[in-house]
Amino acid sequence: MTEPLRDRPYEGAFHGRTHRFALRVYFEDTDTAGVVYYANYLRFMERARSDMLRAVGVDQRAALEGGEGVYVVAEANIKYRAPAKLDDELVVVSRVLEVRAASCVIHQRVMRGPQVLTDATVTAAFLSPEGRPKRQPRAWVEKFEKLKGESEA
Repeated sequence: MTEPLRDRPYEGAFHGRTHRFALRVYFEDTDTAGVVYYANYLRFMERARSDMLRAVGVDQRAALEGGEGVYVVAEANIKYRAPAKLDDELVVVSRVLEVRAASCVIHQRVMRGPQVLTDATVTAAFLSPEGRPKRQPRAWVEKFEKLKGESEA
């Protein structure tokens, strides 16, 4: 008997303490000149951060539905260095830099091969269902602490 086909979404992976999330630039990501619209880099990085959390065992959906809380971007500092273009193969490289009681600081780069296209530092804060800062679950903090380190290529 043949197993039913089960398509699965793409998942990034950790290489040491660094999480890598590959993607391709589609027409919908670009402007009329075929260059990635600047705000779409933030979308790429959001997908990579969500995938990184899932990979370490953080179930954001269960936390949200269980009334525990949710992560939100509290601050994002981004430097655009070079444009990505239609059909480029990119990798979002993410690394936890700092873990605080109610937030994490994550360094992220969008790369095309060895070239850095964007370089960002993002602070993700954990909020209660009422929208107030809240301590992250201890088990999550422990997972992030194991990943913490200096940013690298």
